[in-house]
Amino acid sequence: MKINLKLKDSSERLQSQLAPKEKLPFGKLRTDHMFVADYIDNEWKNAHVIPYSDFSIAPGAIVLHYAQAIFEGAKAFMHPDNEIYTFRVDKNAERLNISADCLCMPNIPVDFQIEAIHTLIDVDRLWFPLQEGASLYIRPFMFSVDDSLGVHPGAKYKFAVILSPSGPYYPDGFSKPIRLLITKKFHRATPGGTGYAKAAGNYAASLRAGEFAKKFGANQVLYLDTTNTYIEEAGAMNHYHITADGTVVIPEFTDTILKSITSLSIIELANELGLNVIQKRIKIDEFINDVKAGKIVEAGGFGTAAVISPVGEYVFEDGTSLTVGNGQIGPISKKIYEYYTGLQYGKIKDKKGWLKKVERKHA
Repeated sequence: MKINLKLKDSSERLQSQLAPKEKLPFGKLRTDHMFVADYIDNEWKNAHVIPYSDFSIAPGAIVLHYAQAIFEGAKAFMHPDNEIYTFRVDKNAERLNISADCLCMPNIPVDFQIEAIHTLIDVDRLWFPLQEGASLYIRPFMFSVDDSLGVHPGAKYKFAVILSPSGPYYPDGFSKPIRLLITKKFHRATPGGTGYAKAAGNYAASLRAGEFAKKFGANQVLYLDTTNTYIEEAGAMNHYHITADGTVVIPEFTDTILKSITSLSIIELANELGLNVIQKRIKIDEFINDVKAGKIVEAGGFGTAAVISPVGEYVFEDGTSLTVGNGQIGPISKKIYEYYTGLQYGKIKDKKGWLKKVERKHA
């Protein structure tokens, strides 16, 4: 499908080759343009890069009432050759289609998704922030636009991609461990549901738990399964822990856990990192006892936005807390972070072909 361009006058475009003086926030800024396409009569049509603008949808649009919406999150990085590279966007495109299947939405060809992302980045490449630790955050998403109050899958959809010039997800970056609340009050997903999809409704359902965690000085909730037996996710991230012998342990993927591309990548990088990375179901009681006994020395979360969020302390509703290791960022978490981000920023050779250069065709 041909992508048509309807661009703003170049004189209006921000040229951010001058590095911002202050550290950029995460996800707040937008570039000049967006990509949009429509699904009508069982096919994708009207692919355009247009000026960033509001959507016009009917008050009765299915997405507004029944949350038939999915999204992805990826990143692009500036390398030492002054070219922009995306990181594993093919995996994001594949996962978007998995989410689409879960919510009875149409698939979007992977190659077309990648072309849409790269075309948009190329058009707005002058928005890339020249600042240490910065990136272009990529947000592809799809939603139903049918004007219908019946509970059924839509027949018309809009697919879009927007870009956000961003600094680190956490203002303190990788320098400060986070705290997680261990509670049995909230559950992220139920078996047989949409937990494995990156569905908008899943994140709406997580907000209350996140606000509850803040009351205890925690950044997020450590979600358990519906039986309160096994560890599942850490807020919007996959959880991990590291044992005293250096083994990295990630909860086994189920239909209630989103397959983090960061987790999958770290599993695939095990040999390069010289680490033993395994997946298994982790009982929360055993986890707590092993942290107390010093058998677990590091822990945290894996995810695209923050890459790694080390956990220094787990807190409980009764006011007690549990420190992991010495409460600071551990050497293995640091090693993973430095290797992974070094790969993303082109400081470490990409042996797996995960980075894809954004060709200069439209800028």
